[in-house]
Amino acid sequence: MIPLRHTLPHRAAPIITRSLVATNIAVFVMQLFLGPRTELLIQTFGFIPARLVAPEQWHYATWEVAITLFTSLFIHGGFVHLFGNMIYLWVFGDAVEDALGHLRYFLLYLFCGAAGSLCHTAFFPLSHVPSVGASGSIAGVLGAFFVLRPRARIVTLFPLVVYWAMAEIRAAFFLPVWFLMQFFNGFLSLAPAAGTQEVAGVAWWAHVGGFLFGALCAAIYRHARKKARMRIA
Repeated sequence: MIPLRHTLPHRAAPIITRSLVATNIAVFVMQLFLGPRTELLIQTFGFIPARLVAPEQWHYATWEVAITLFTSLFIHGGFVHLFGNMIYLWVFGDAVEDALGHLRYFLLYLFCGAAGSLCHTAFFPLSHVPSVGASGSIAGVLGAFFVLRPRARIVTLFPLVVYWAMAEIRAAFFLPVWFLMQFFNGFLSLAPAAGTQEVAGVAWWAHVGGFLFGALCAAIYRHARKKARMRIA
């Protein structure tokens, strides 16, 4: 399923979403110019679970490893990785930014990404594979969208056998399906045959953790807003 847009009206310009998309693209272009040195960039600023678990063995301070929870969100492993993430951020980010406001949305983006990486670490604490990309952050945006805008319709493109079909799907259906796909793939990555995250290849549990954290934050925010309105009334 490829989301193209949602049907909600815009109340304000999504300056943070646009800035995040532009920043991720700019960093990726920089990676292209770095050429072979991109590997050093990924090893330095990517998030490595084993490095967080035992920073002294990597000659890092704990705070230095903690920074990579955020720097890793702006590095991508390839064009397809970047394009897939930015499509979802562009489609869903503006509505969440509209609901939360610019600053809260930006903080949600960062901390959902960090929460996703920590969830990934809980399942693969010994992995030496750098985890990069905004997937955890964007999963958090999807979780928040699910809580805040469940009745929105998502214009979605479906690749069928011989042609592409387009349909409007409610977020209350689209997003749980997306989440279950991440959870199912995450579960498969734990199978003995998979062995380690090196074989799994994708940090599925970062998606799961980011989504749940984003949904939780949005639920807390919605509850707080509801209580505030009740006090005013």
